[in-house]
Amino acid sequence: MQAVLPIITQEPPLRIDAGGAVRIGKTRVTLQTLVGSFNRGATAEEIVQQFPTLDLAETYLAIGYYLQHRAEIDEYLQKLKEEANRIQAEIEARPESIALRARLLARRQSK
Repeated sequence: MQAVLPIITQEPPLRIDAGGAVRIGKTRVTLQTLVGSFNRGATAEEIVQQFPTLDLAETYLAIGYYLQHRAEIDEYLQKLKEEANRIQAEIEARPESIALRARLLARRQSK
């Protein structure tokens, strides 16, 4: 009798939280964080060491999903970055932010 190995496909361990962020498994670690670490050269094992709430198998699955859908995920991450830059510029342009920055720079220069 020949042994049979059941092949079971798994969904990627990704979920969208209430705020719209894509997170890994049941953790608070975002896909953006995982992909950033991976693209800086971290292995799945190193990523799990950096973020101990991650499961190694789920980390490999998430990396695999990223590699299979790189263009779409990179586009999603680029939009997140653009939105963050827009919000930062908006905040920095507020009069109260400009005044605070001026006070902090004056304080730094006086030291």
